[in-house]
Amino acid sequence: MADFTQRRITMVDTQVRPSDVTNFPVLDAMLSVPREAYTPDASRDVAYADGPIPLGSGRQLLDPRATAKLLQALEPNPSDLVLEVGASTGYTTALLAHMAEAVVAVEEDEDLVRDAQAALSEQGVDNAALSQGALVDGNAKHAPYDAIAIMGGVEEIPAAILEQLKEGGHITAIFMDGALGEARIGIKSGGRMSWRMVFNATAPVLPGFARAHSFAF
Repeated sequence: MADFTQRRITMVDTQVRPSDVTNFPVLDAMLSVPREAYTPDASRDVAYADGPIPLGSGRQLLDPRATAKLLQALEPNPSDLVLEVGASTGYTTALLAHMAEAVVAVEEDEDLVRDAQAALSEQGVDNAALSQGALVDGNAKHAPYDAIAIMGGVEEIPAAILEQLKEGGHITAIFMDGALGEARIGIKSGGRMSWRMVFNATAPVLPGFARAHSFAF
């Protein structure tokens, strides 16, 4: 049987820390949450590999480095209510639940929702609520949120999601431009968003987050 605990420590020591991740709550969460429990059975042996894990239908579980750096940029407080868009397997949901007061997670793929809910329940994560719905809608019912984590690629973020962020709140996502991408952190101030680039990253664009192409005649 694989020693997943040792692999988890190795992942943090060789992938996460060398990528300038120094935030203790992020490191603690990544050492505490068993990534293998949120990895499809067929990929469990590579749960701690240095790379994303394909989930089918153009979706993936982000690699540990990108996940850690996004969470460090977001920096949720222990008292925060966090919205996660694109919960996929529930792994980042569990990480956020370890760091924040409560997490509201949204996933639209029915199979992913079923498996993620089972994994979160099995792991005793009781401060996260996962619902099935269109990712672009977020979850207005529990808004406003202190922080929003979009766990995947975007070309643009719908106003409906930005409206669910509290004044002074943080949001993070990987903005894609063709094959190139960069993770950005956004802060809401005076009802407006200001963004800054945090690190280079790539991820498939999540369903509904592609830019609407206008036709020129």
